[in-house]
Amino acid sequence: MSDIANNSPVVALSLEPDTKFEKISLGQHSLGTFEPPVLWKKGGRLISGLLGLNVLLLASVIVSCGAFSEVAVVEREVLSFLCVLMGLTGCWMAVYLFWTSKKDHDMRLKDSHAGPIWLRVGLAVFGVCTLILDVLKIGRSVSLLHCQSPLNIIHPVFQIVFVGIQTYFLWISCKDCVQSHMNVTRCGLMLTLSTNLVIWMAAVTDESLHQTPSSGNSSGGHRMVKAGGGSDSCACTTHVCETFQTGYFYLYPFNIEYSLFASAMSYVMWKNVGRVMSQDSHHGQHSFDTQRRFVGLVCGLAILVAGLGVFIAYEINVTSEKSKTQALEMFYIFNIVALSLMSISSLAGFIIFRFDQRNPDSHKNPTRSLDVGLLIIAALGKYSISYFSVIAVIAISPGHLLDNLNLVYSLLMIVQHTLQNTFIIEGLHREPFHSGHSEDHNAAPSTEKNEVYINAAVANSHDNHSGADHGHELESNHHGSLPHATVRNTWADWRRKTLKDISMFLLVSNIIFWIMPAFGARPQFDNDLELNFYGQTMWVAIVNIGLPFGIFYRMHAVASLMEVYVIS
Repeated sequence: MSDIANNSPVVALSLEPDTKFEKISLGQHSLGTFEPPVLWKKGGRLISGLLGLNVLLLASVIVSCGAFSEVAVVEREVLSFLCVLMGLTGCWMAVYLFWTSKKDHDMRLKDSHAGPIWLRVGLAVFGVCTLILDVLKIGRSVSLLHCQSPLNIIHPVFQIVFVGIQTYFLWISCKDCVQSHMNVTRCGLMLTLSTNLVIWMAAVTDESLHQTPSSGNSSGGHRMVKAGGGSDSCACTTHVCETFQTGYFYLYPFNIEYSLFASAMSYVMWKNVGRVMSQDSHHGQHSFDTQRRFVGLVCGLAILVAGLGVFIAYEINVTSEKSKTQALEMFYIFNIVALSLMSISSLAGFIIFRFDQRNPDSHKNPTRSLDVGLLIIAALGKYSISYFSVIAVIAISPGHLLDNLNLVYSLLMIVQHTLQNTFIIEGLHREPFHSGHSEDHNAAPSTEKNEVYINAAVANSHDNHSGADHGHELESNHHGSLPHATVRNTWADWRRKTLKDISMFLLVSNIIFWIMPAFGARPQFDNDLELNFYGQTMWVAIVNIGLPFGIFYRMHAVASLMEVYVIS
């Protein structure tokens, strides 16, 4: 050992003979080279997965049965089932929060990639809007208590408590990598995930039921009766009740997005149960760049403001037969222009990534894997609607301006989703930029010899050997290498700023493409071409299945683009 200590830059670690691995704290697991105990990981995931699958299948049967008047399952049974699920899940989250608050569990490991601040803030915003929605729902149900079940009041009360507990739970626990009672934790997290998916399923079904009967009407009357509009036998008769109903409608998209956000965060926690983090897994910690990005932000805000104006004009004019065609043409033209700009930006960003010399990030990251999977799956919703529209327009070949605009709009929707997904996935799999232009250090050797020696004798001998040539070396670097390094650094800075501008432009632009379908823009129903070609039953089913995924895609793309912006 003495020879090693005096003659070579090697660090020797010694362990006591009676060291026991089970006495090592969780924090030491993350810093040392010790492997965690071998546990029944796959078996625990299998049990929890089967639990979640059975809950989802049972919920699908109950919700779908409650959606049809021919089946004896009515709204009362559906609401009761949702209350039971939210009650069980809320109790488990409360137990988890109490358990992790003990001092014995202060050494929990954290996944730095899970639950970034913008995702948690988004969850909190959607949660607050959901709470307001539930208050409005209670007010409306109280006004209709003479013709509705008391469960219409009990259900939103349960949801208020559930949303409050879950938002707090995910805010403080989304980074946890639980190391004890792992099978129980996996089952609890899978129950949480399933409950949120069931709530989303019931909400989307309710949305579809209220818009389906009047979707074929040219008056567009489906807008104000969906998502809680009530039936003919139990409709609002007072101004207060109608106010609650209108407010409920405008907040309804936030409730849907909250359930999907909570499901995604619960899944990441489920994947991280039993995971032991290493030092390398925290390499990607980075902070939000506060430098001003005018170009991307200004262009994105221009698309957002113009889109809001088009959306308001569309909603006002599409309800009239005289102005319906002009409203649809205006809607399609705006979408064509915006989608074209977003497609070009995504393609430019992808090309820049192809010339990027940063190393790919190959570390295990459940959050990134989930982001990529959700982007691809959610995009299938708009893909399906667009392809059905393309086939209908080509088959009929009407040749009218409105139908040609519909065709171009559908094709651009497919192209834009494809290019944007490619850009986001490339960005998520890149190492973050570091200060000092680490990209250039990877591309070419550094001109400065910054070496650290553990053995002092080796360091001194190296200094004596190279000291004579040191001044000549610095002079050579100053006259030869520095201009080339400056050019490389300038090029790297330009790429970084361009990627940030593209990310910010796409981020803001995706917001308006979430707002328009989430708050009532339904050109698929207002344009009669597909409705007449496929028939009301088939086309309504296609839109009602694909559109919720398309809406979620836009909001998930915003979160992913924020991650790409920070990494860039």
